[in-house]
Amino acid sequence: MTDTSTTAATWLTQEAYDRLSAELAHLEGAGRDEIVGRITAARDEGDLKENGGYHAAREEQGKAEARIRELKEKLRNVRIGTPPDDGVVEQGMVVTALVAGDEMRFLLGSREIAGSSDIDVFSPTSPLGAAINGRKVGDSTSYEAPNGRTIAVEIRAASPFEG
Repeated sequence: MTDTSTTAATWLTQEAYDRLSAELAHLEGAGRDEIVGRITAARDEGDLKENGGYHAAREEQGKAEARIRELKEKLRNVRIGTPPDDGVVEQGMVVTALVAGDEMRFLLGSREIAGSSDIDVFSPTSPLGAAINGRKVGDSTSYEAPNGRTIAVEIRAASPFEG
């Protein structure tokens, strides 16, 4: 776990951390080697201007390198486990809230926490996430939707995501 004094840590379950770490290891190792091999093979075919295989492999390489940077950033500032079950809404919590009169149940955090679960996920930086982050069960608040409307929110329950 890294220092979280200046940047909010991302909560990840052990399973999510292991899954992301394995993906990063693959992309930096065998995945990178596979792409470099395809680029080399396509380059050996000759004229690069009209070589679709070469351009596709280079595009794939760019996407893989971007994912490597994204994973490193996510794994750099992480807290493994679950947040405390204290009724405070924060990353890693499953929240039940009355949003604009409709009851919603969702995970506050990142999609990586949810893994293969079908639970809806809201980022803590989304308008809804920012409005409820740090609030407690029973609190009411509101946020401004992208369309300019003010949306009322009442927090009904918050518990750690179990996976």
